[in-house]
Amino acid sequence: MNGLELVISDDHSGLGAARKAVYPSVPWQRCTFHMSQNAQGYAPKQEMKEEIGQVMRDIFNCPNLNLARECKRIAVENYAKAAPKFSEWLENNIEEGLTFFQFPQEHRKKIRTSNAMERLNQEIKRRTRVVRVFSNEESCERLVTAVLQEIHEEWVTGKVYLNVE
Repeated sequence: MNGLELVISDDHSGLGAARKAVYPSVPWQRCTFHMSQNAQGYAPKQEMKEEIGQVMRDIFNCPNLNLARECKRIAVENYAKAAPKFSEWLENNIEEGLTFFQFPQEHRKKIRTSNAMERLNQEIKRRTRVVRVFSNEESCERLVTAVLQEIHEEWVTGKVYLNVE
């Protein structure tokens, strides 16, 4: 594989180690959706979860990196006493979710999350579930390969999801 410009994933330790070993110079975008969900886990009270989720959305929806960092700074200060674990987590982790600001504005919404890959996995699961039992590993691989080729063909000839030209 060549021409890789960005890796988008959740914060999975094994995936992170593989990414660093194979593509150490390629930027990484942590999925902002999953990051926001993780942030809510640092809410000291159930009632604060939605508020923390909104703080995360506000940061990710800033028009540029400088404003996003300023929103982060304000949130870290505001939650230092009310939610110190969230404040510390935000300070230490937010940069992983701000990589998309390095890319053109028209691409940002689509590269902030791992939704495209999750949709692909969902389609493979849907198509293999119908079969239920495969006669051998190769038959499963053939079906998955056919599904992936079909989706690739759609991506190449159909509606363009992300135009990098």
